[in-house]
Amino acid sequence: MKISDFILTSHQAVIALDDIHLSSENRASIDQLLREYKHVDVLNKYDLPVDNKILLYGHSGCGKTTTAKAIAKALDKKIIIINLSHIVSSRLGQTAKNLSDIFQKAIREKSVLFIDEFDSIGKLREHQDTDSSEMKRLVNSLIQLIDNLPNDTLLIAATNHSAVVDTALFRRFQLRLKYELPTPAQLDGYYDALLSRFPEPFRRVDRKYDISYAEALDLTNQAVKASIIAFEEAKEKAPEKRHVK
Repeated sequence: MKISDFILTSHQAVIALDDIHLSSENRASIDQLLREYKHVDVLNKYDLPVDNKILLYGHSGCGKTTTAKAIAKALDKKIIIINLSHIVSSRLGQTAKNLSDIFQKAIREKSVLFIDEFDSIGKLREHQDTDSSEMKRLVNSLIQLIDNLPNDTLLIAATNHSAVVDTALFRRFQLRLKYELPTPAQLDGYYDALLSRFPEPFRRVDRKYDISYAEALDLTNQAVKASIIAFEEAKEKAPEKRHVK
């Protein structure tokens, strides 16, 4: 298979970091990262590497992929998106080659490489009858690729299951940002922001809590669509009622 077969494209609009609901700790870490890249030449004079390896982990639907895209936008870099579960196979030698080819492409283009489902290697190790020496070679190959990443290429990995990520791989990431379910107050702010662009009659949403931002977005969209459709259908029926005797 060609490298392009593994690279994913997204048709969703990239939003700015300011529009992402990040915890104060995560936002501070990302802001520091962006400042380092802004002053990378000065840091290089002092042989200080920028933090170019980030692990985003935690609950699904809380903005990990959105964050990766926003960081690439803020750095004015191309983003290469791959899902590790699509690459990992029982042919571990081929998996290592595919990963190497993708890393080399990211390095040539000085891009952001975003690897989703980074835990797939750990899952393969635990749930398949895989030769342990083959598995170690694959992990070691990935470690070498990560260790040899130049400053002008940024690796962002995401996982919902950080516990199964190999500890040696886990330690390679200078920044490890945890994504948790939003609090009720944070969700209320998110609901308010989503609904603000609609007329008042369409803002009635039965708000749910203890859910992710992605789930809140789906819930809001469904409720608003239902309100708009009901309003349009009522308008269509109104002329008919005037003719009823």
